[in-house]
Amino acid sequence: MAFNGSAIAALLDAAVSKGALHGVAALVVDRNGPLFQHAAGEASERTLFRNASMTKAVATTAALQLVEQGRLGLDATVESILPEFGELKMLDGFDGDTPRLRPPASKATVRQLMTHSAGLGYFFLNEKLLRYHVLTGEPNPLSGLKRSLSVPLVNDPGTAWEYGVNTDWLGLVVEKISGQSLGSYLRQHVYGPLGMNDSTFAPTSEQRERLLRVMQRQADGKLAPSPHDLPPTSEWEAAGHGSYGTVQDYGRFVQAWLNDGAGILKPATVQMALQDHLGKIELPALLKSTMPELSNDVPSLPVPQGWGLGFHLTLADLPGMRSNGTGDWAGVFNSYYWIDRAKGIGGVFMTQLLPFFDMPVVETLMGFEMAVYQQVGAAVPAA
Repeated sequence: MAFNGSAIAALLDAAVSKGALHGVAALVVDRNGPLFQHAAGEASERTLFRNASMTKAVATTAALQLVEQGRLGLDATVESILPEFGELKMLDGFDGDTPRLRPPASKATVRQLMTHSAGLGYFFLNEKLLRYHVLTGEPNPLSGLKRSLSVPLVNDPGTAWEYGVNTDWLGLVVEKISGQSLGSYLRQHVYGPLGMNDSTFAPTSEQRERLLRVMQRQADGKLAPSPHDLPPTSEWEAAGHGSYGTVQDYGRFVQAWLNDGAGILKPATVQMALQDHLGKIELPALLKSTMPELSNDVPSLPVPQGWGLGFHLTLADLPGMRSNGTGDWAGVFNSYYWIDRAKGIGGVFMTQLLPFFDMPVVETLMGFEMAVYQQVGAAVPAA
């Protein structure tokens, strides 16, 4: 298929030249491979990015492989695999400055970890949890300390969608069942088979030199170096946020999901994972940030949405953009991807700046997606 990316390249170059971004790499893939790639500003074809929460889909893919093999049940309780999970209490509130804790009303399952309905939260999106960290001095997940995963739940499992350390616990499930570290498992079963040769939890010094620096949006709209970064070392390979890689590597992952899991999953697993698994639980209308330096508030689009196994789902056709059933997510440093199996097209858009959901980035991202679908049009046959 003829794909002319000149308009997209011009859009990305313009975003850098007007100061919206300091560096960006973007890639478009279909089922057979890349259709377009471009890097602008401080980013090049070889630039490494902090995947942050884009790590989640890859780690969930590892868990889905174990489900396929019959070694992991989606409705198994997490504590049946990791007894320490059963020790977690639920944070009901506070008596003065004392956290009020109780046993959770139900037991969280593996499926709930995959759908962010297991009751776990993130300190930068949950007031209750942030206050708990402040009062107790317990470390947060960006400290690199594994103890940070053992803070209380903020909801009873199965009652609400709450973005949090669910996938970190899922990564520990993968390690327990496989007997390997998460990085080692992924190298063997995901990174290796897909040729994601720059993807890692522990970048070498050569890879670190290729990392795009993190910038911070200032009050005047300009960019300055950010004081925030992932920890240089971590006590666990964080399935929720800890991997690094190139835009090409992530493109290979997106391509595999477009292509019925080619090489890493069975077609039936891919179809199952990209169905809504939330049931009656509704996604919040707004993700409210408790730390504006890390994330802006993220409003929900006014269209039907859901959550599959590892992916946010758009459950309607967006005119001139993605199709009903498209899976997507993002990373806190303003990197984004989508997997549109109906049209057989996926995109990866990566930069490294804070806070998340930065408007100049989001506007560039939406322009990128619309330009992609203008090119694709009716040229891509429906699956």
